[in-house]
Amino acid sequence: METTSANPVRRALLACSPTVGTWMQVGHPAVAEVLSGVGFDWIAADCEHTDMGPAEFVAMARGMHGRGAVPLVRVRENDTLAIRQMLDMGAQGVIVPLVNTAEEARRAVSAAKYPPAGVRGFAFHRANDWGQRFSEYAATANEDVAVIVMIESRQAVENIDQILAVEGVDGVFIGPYDMSGSYGMPGRTSDPVVTAACQTVADACRNAGKAAGLHIVLPDEQAIARAVEKGFSFLAVGVDTIFLEQAAAKSLSCLRAALSRMS
Repeated sequence: METTSANPVRRALLACSPTVGTWMQVGHPAVAEVLSGVGFDWIAADCEHTDMGPAEFVAMARGMHGRGAVPLVRVRENDTLAIRQMLDMGAQGVIVPLVNTAEEARRAVSAAKYPPAGVRGFAFHRANDWGQRFSEYAATANEDVAVIVMIESRQAVENIDQILAVEGVDGVFIGPYDMSGSYGMPGRTSDPVVTAACQTVADACRNAGKAAGLHIVLPDEQAIARAVEKGFSFLAVGVDTIFLEQAAAKSLSCLRAALSRMS
């Protein structure tokens, strides 16, 4: 699909070309600065499962500014005000959790788009430089803002074709842990039932020409290669809390190994 969007992540979604990002759960701008410097295409603030809110996201976005990564937000819920507020604060895309039906997908898109395409409210806010770029932003926002809906349940898998048919849904993103829970096997993301459900989503996205997204929580080359082979192009790798824990544990292990050889 051709687009004039200035948002490189939305362009990649519409072209179903690879785009790679990560998640932030630590609501501190220094973390955003460090991760932005690594070279991710996008960084998503997780406002669903953490205490991150608008103030924390704004600080994160300011830390990312000018460093190349596109700021996205997983909003706390599929709610008009929750979506509108994060876009007003400068998010260039929203990842909307627990979308199970086409009607819920339409509600998410409507919240993210200005009239006549949706119901997003006009105002002076951070995204339009507090009104200094009001007209320019209002004219381009519908084309620039990315809308990704999360597929995290058996019901959503069963309705995937109808969800993908909703105009304005740029792609979907699988929540593997919630998906496993909806099939009665929480945490067993590698179970054949769960992986088959994920493949059903990827295949439906391929047929519909929409981007399929997946979170590879513990990334390695094989896991990433498998995801790409299965048709996933919107890829999240790791999360800041795991990066921190793994690096700290590795450093401590190296230290203890060195001390043990010296004793």
